[in-house]
Amino acid sequence: MSDIKAKLHALCVAYVQSRMQAAEQAIAEAQQAQNDDTKSSAGDKYETGREMAQQETNRNLAQLNEANKLMVALNQISFNGESKKAENGSVIITNNGNFYLAISAGVLTLDGINYFAVSAASPIGYNLKDKIAGDKFILNEKTYQIQSIL
Repeated sequence: MSDIKAKLHALCVAYVQSRMQAAEQAIAEAQQAQNDDTKSSAGDKYETGREMAQQETNRNLAQLNEANKLMVALNQISFNGESKKAENGSVIITNNGNFYLAISAGVLTLDGINYFAVSAASPIGYNLKDKIAGDKFILNEKTYQIQSIL
């Protein structure tokens, strides 16, 4: 069972790494565009182009920072062993879907089965946290019953 948790954890790490690489590439491209922008006879156009490139760099730096925070959160999650209650690193099987309580990374497909990677701070994660098999909760007018926790 911890094999599923380890594989889901690895998928989350790959998700965060791809976000980090995309942000780093966008930063490099924006900085290159800023460096390539030469002063033309229209000085305002030059300054506007540089400012837009700087704003793009700042936006991508913020995305990189968020991705780094996700990686730190992932590094703190233990994915070994089974849990009696839902906690970070747990795989929770419900009547309305399978969840991996870690970070918000969307749908992860493993061996043909979909798992929703959710953060404990998300509405669904908040409702899942500390629940045990057999517990129920209602979210968005939908009843979830926990069938098992890995």
